[in-house]
Amino acid sequence: MPHQPHSTPQPELTALFASVQQHFRDVIVPLWQGPGWNADMALPYEALDADHHPLPPQRYRAMACARQLYVFSSLIGQLAGAEDRAAALFRSLQQHFHDAEHGGWFYSIDPQGAPLDRRKDLYTHAFILFACAHYWDKVREPLVESVLNATLKVIAQRFATNDGLYEACLEQDWSSLDTGPLQNPLMHLAEAFLATLSIRADAPVQRALVELCSGMHQRFIDPQHDVLMEKPLGAVDNWFEPGHQFEWFFLLESSPLLRGSPLHDSLDRAFAFTEQLGVEESSGAVRAMLTLDGQAKDGTQRIWAQAEYLRALTLRANSDAAVIRQLQALLQHSLHAHGWYECRDENGEVSRRDMPSTTPYHLATCYRGLAEYLAD
Repeated sequence: MPHQPHSTPQPELTALFASVQQHFRDVIVPLWQGPGWNADMALPYEALDADHHPLPPQRYRAMACARQLYVFSSLIGQLAGAEDRAAALFRSLQQHFHDAEHGGWFYSIDPQGAPLDRRKDLYTHAFILFACAHYWDKVREPLVESVLNATLKVIAQRFATNDGLYEACLEQDWSSLDTGPLQNPLMHLAEAFLATLSIRADAPVQRALVELCSGMHQRFIDPQHDVLMEKPLGAVDNWFEPGHQFEWFFLLESSPLLRGSPLHDSLDRAFAFTEQLGVEESSGAVRAMLTLDGQAKDGTQRIWAQAEYLRALTLRANSDAAVIRQLQALLQHSLHAHGWYECRDENGEVSRRDMPSTTPYHLATCYRGLAEYLAD
């Protein structure tokens, strides 16, 4: 069901979007320009508390650095200092996390900057690719494209399996951990491939993306309900996450290459089922983890899932009303004057008041989807 273009969005929607955009620029981004930035390490702290103090650092993750690189890359030309911050994050990615001996990037470093978790995980590498694609699109520096190409090479040579999918995690020296494929890293790899294809023609990446989606359809789609499971079919204790269903739907629906593929068709058919089981009608809250019979494995309501549902509705809804309703829900339940609530429990009570450095990425991609919806 492709989104129907509309030339005159409701004034209420335009005003609501202006409000969340202003909140992002005036409240959220300054958190990571100021108190959330460790100038000595040139890295974002992992999280701030409700009073904007950094939580005592236990680690710094390459993925968190890459997500912030995306956020500040997206603000280049719109926000003073964004290009300098993006450049610092790109340098830190190389300086702190690159494995000079074996190639690729470590998962994390300790508070002093020494490698902590030396494993190579696909999730991290997907976000490095995603961030470098967006950053290179803004600055066109050869070094950025060389890191992008190196990331593509290591993903293809080290993580790829023979069925179009990829191992979730490997040892530092690329030896096997027998993790097999997992949904979430594969989704973010698809997102990173799409980002790469948005900035340049790349036949191997296009082929890898199509094969990835084909493998996902074969190995992860429940044949009865068409939902995408978190682990391959047949795995013990499997589940699905509505937030990821909505995130995948947006990626597939927004891509002319992937729209109409078997994976897209499945998630299109499963959308109403996912809403019925995974979204609370009264509040618009998205439940975290469900079994196929609708039982909650985890009823937590996370802000990223709210943002992904809202973004998916921009391509799914046939009127502004659903988008307005979910945008109001985000404003009322997840955003506040001093930042955001990361999680509410299954009863709607705030259960996490800290603000992770990784969350602005979800808000930035959501708002980008909203901007495209309003521009149609």
